[in-house]
Amino acid sequence: MDPRRLVPRTDAVLADPRLSEAARRLGRARVKAAVAAAQQRAREGRITPAEVAEDAAAALPARAASLTPVLNATGVLLHTNLGRAPLSAAAREAVAAAAGCTDLEFDLATGARGQRGRGALAALAAAVPAAEAVHVVNNNAAALALAATALAAGGGEIVVSRGELIEIGDRFRLPDLLESTGARIREVGTTNRTTPADYAAAVGPATSFVLKVHPSNYRIQGFTASASVADLAGLRVPVIGDIGSGLLAPSPLLPGEPDADAWLRAGAALVTASGDKLLGGPQAGLLLGRADLITRLARHPLARALRVGKLTFAALEATLAGPPAPVAEALAAAGAAILDRAERLAGQLCSAGIDARAVQTQATAGGGAAPGVALPSAAVSLPEELAVPLRAGKPVRRGVVPAVAGRTEGGRVLLDLRSVARDDDGALAAAVLAAVAVMTDRPHAGPA
Repeated sequence: MDPRRLVPRTDAVLADPRLSEAARRLGRARVKAAVAAAQQRAREGRITPAEVAEDAAAALPARAASLTPVLNATGVLLHTNLGRAPLSAAAREAVAAAAGCTDLEFDLATGARGQRGRGALAALAAAVPAAEAVHVVNNNAAALALAATALAAGGGEIVVSRGELIEIGDRFRLPDLLESTGARIREVGTTNRTTPADYAAAVGPATSFVLKVHPSNYRIQGFTASASVADLAGLRVPVIGDIGSGLLAPSPLLPGEPDADAWLRAGAALVTASGDKLLGGPQAGLLLGRADLITRLARHPLARALRVGKLTFAALEATLAGPPAPVAEALAAAGAAILDRAERLAGQLCSAGIDARAVQTQATAGGGAAPGVALPSAAVSLPEELAVPLRAGKPVRRGVVPAVAGRTEGGRVLLDLRSVARDDDGALAAAVLAAVAVMTDRPHAGPA
């Protein structure tokens, strides 16, 4: 008998415990499609009929969404392409708890409608005492767009220094955003020098506000001059400050980085910031400042289009009120402790026959924060050909080895540990072992 006639029926394969459990996680349609593909491979003689269920199970993803968890070993703490700040365990738990029905806009005591996201807003206000009121939108660009629309649409002027008309990743340019709201930009000063007198001369009856932008992804050095928020606070129009990086209070680790509380105390009427940078929370745009302006922005029709959902509020509140976020822990880690971790990991991998070395490196904050600030770090240096299998990750018999993103320098791939949580060292070692197994075609059972 042709063995291909022995290919099991679909219902029999779907009854396999591995596939019935997968159907509960991933949906029956996806599992059934994987079974059909495995049956076809059996008919073509590429696998045996007895291997259909195992082959189908191996082809299924670990989760229903396509986003793949990645260990960030690049040494860039806030890597935009990797989703910027990783959430704390407390924030992840809060997101999971908020995934069902919650009291997002419901007062459980009275049974009436309540303030949306009141817990997160209260935590944000407590974190920045100088703010009279706060509001949250979906990112920092949205915060600026809302401010420009509510305060300067219809041709109102926004006075801004030529040296602060920034461009960030993916060709996003600040002047394009501001002009899209219907506001007009009044440029003052030059690329390298803008003085308080330049702003004062430009402010007139058509001025809606002065915008002070922290150039958080570059530095201008040499013959330079710039006006501080305090220099601009005496002008007869509001000063809006975009700190960008999301630092809410002064940090001794980053003394040159502006923070929201300090700019408000210096006289800014509003400050905008990102939630997923130095704050270490979810993607969000934070608006802090004068109560009358925050109320005006929050009641503008555009605010409805830019509002955040329950998962963002949950993660933001837990980040603000909970334990230090991973990015804060990474910034505070001692260089000697990171080198010790690298040496231990390199020794473990060397004992497995892998060309691994511990090397001293420099990490960066990234994500448009603390430009030019080098953070002493250490990495595990590996042969460059491991970079591709490390990024691929690998399903193994005892679970899934995570994908790993490192950086290549001098013909080696460096796994920088300042951007890797200490608790993930074991997973990182397992990922390297799995990548080597792929390269050498050796079986790998995965972490014990």
